[in-house]
Amino acid sequence: MTPASPDTVSPAGVVRVVNPATELTVAEVDRQGKEDADLAVERAARAFPAWRDVTPADRTRLLRRFAEQVEAHAEELALLETRNVGKPIADSRGEVSMVADVLHFYAGAVEKHRGATIPVAGGVDLTWPEPLGVVAAIVPWNFPIAIASWKIGPALACGNTVVVKPAELTPLTALRLAELALDAGIPEGVLEVVVGPGTTVGTVLVEHPDVAKVAFTGSTEAGRDVMARAAGTIKRVTLELGGKSANVIFADADLELAAASAPSAVFGNAGQDCCARSRILVEQTVFDRFVELLVSATERLVVGDPEDAATQMGPLVSADHRARVTAFVDPADGSLTVAGRSEVPAGPGWWFPATVLAPVSSDRRVWREEIFGPVVAVTPFKDEAEAVSLANETPYGLSGSIWTRDSSRALRMAKAVQAGVLSVNSNTSVRVSAPFGGMKQSGFGRELGMEALASFSDVKNVFLSTEG
Repeated sequence: MTPASPDTVSPAGVVRVVNPATELTVAEVDRQGKEDADLAVERAARAFPAWRDVTPADRTRLLRRFAEQVEAHAEELALLETRNVGKPIADSRGEVSMVADVLHFYAGAVEKHRGATIPVAGGVDLTWPEPLGVVAAIVPWNFPIAIASWKIGPALACGNTVVVKPAELTPLTALRLAELALDAGIPEGVLEVVVGPGTTVGTVLVEHPDVAKVAFTGSTEAGRDVMARAAGTIKRVTLELGGKSANVIFADADLELAAASAPSAVFGNAGQDCCARSRILVEQTVFDRFVELLVSATERLVVGDPEDAATQMGPLVSADHRARVTAFVDPADGSLTVAGRSEVPAGPGWWFPATVLAPVSSDRRVWREEIFGPVVAVTPFKDEAEAVSLANETPYGLSGSIWTRDSSRALRMAKAVQAGVLSVNSNTSVRVSAPFGGMKQSGFGRELGMEALASFSDVKNVFLSTEG
């Protein structure tokens, strides 16, 4: 994921938040530094003992109130997200609704996060979960409010306090969430937000001796740096990193449905999604027909004003990021075949057309590297074995889809494809009650579902002797 553009920060240390659709400033936020990050950790550490000791029933009530505050301010939050990130308002509304669902889910999980009794000789062995302490949640710019909630919800449910570092490009909804948490009655210091660059604020949080855990979402390159820096204090780390997900279409699939579903799976959020199915593998016998359907669907995509409810795709997040995406699609040799493109608005805004490249050989850069833009590469395969080989021929393993009417083949492929989250005859990746996370260089650990609670707690083992 790309860093903030240098021109978003003024010499005075104010982060200028820019609307990607208009290139106009929508807010200015104080740019914080090392001392601010240290103070945020100090406040969170001071708040931890009291928050840890809040009874489960009361913690549940407070998280419910937090969720209700999000619901009460849903349209405000959605507009903030759309104006800050450039995503369509319909998408932002859905993501804010997910934030409330996440908080409700983990409110309900507080009293279900249990230990065990283990039969042993000479007594009884007990286990129970305990919170870690201060959690640093480092959040990317592509889904700022949603991904922040994925970390905040389970961390608070387990009894931790949290310091959130949003991306400098997109800090607005994180700051508002912290205010809503206070309005819900969550004590001061339990949820802190620090806005500043990763090179200073992020580094402080990752290396700070009073931070017990780092929950990071971002690029694979940045994830390596987080792991290396966290090693100095033996921090717990979960990483949700890059992806280059495969969308595998067999000849027996419902081609019309698969082609109609494919654009949202790769062009949603203007392709700025680590789960984007940016590689489409199509069985050779139906390749031409599928590409024809996909191009038709892509050319009908509505790209425009993100605040219009009819818009399906908005602009890219910054001028720098648009230049990066452009470099992938317009090589000097002109050897990529552009099968189809959507229309984009004229005038201000960092627009980029939804683009279908077909056919693309598997040795091309656009096939192998994460573009993080609205570009999809399509290639044919001969049989199931080649489909598995092509799908797995990547250092990433986050998500993917398999389209077939053969249930046995679907299960074989689901076992063979190396990805943490797969869908059959669907392109969805995220459900609040189900675990989400990657394999290989897409990271480790799981967010969402009950599985996330394990990432934000320790297991304490106590033996009670019955002898003597």
